[in-house]
Amino acid sequence: MQQPPPSAPAPTRTHFTDDAPQLEPRYHLVLLDDNDHTYAYVIELLGRVLGYDTEKAYALACIVDSEGRVIVETASHEQVTGHQRQIHAYGPDPRIRRCKGSMSAVVEQAP
Repeated sequence: MQQPPPSAPAPTRTHFTDDAPQLEPRYHLVLLDDNDHTYAYVIELLGRVLGYDTEKAYALACIVDSEGRVIVETASHEQVTGHQRQIHAYGPDPRIRRCKGSMSAVVEQAP
């Protein structure tokens, strides 16, 4: 007499509990537009602070100019606030005489 084939193990259910690891919240670093900084300044700033190449930095400069703001980074709170401090400390645009300081950037929690 032939035995029936062994049955496959019953699927198990994964239960998530409150002690499951949670992902760290993400934050946006948003660069704000103004009339006291040139495209060259924005491209240079994004290259030096965030390591972006000229093409990406130019695309972001176009967006901030046309929309008034642009998300330049999404990362941990510690990382974006560190880059925000670097942007605020970058200094004035030497190409514009009336420029008195750096561009502004804000940190917002990502949805």
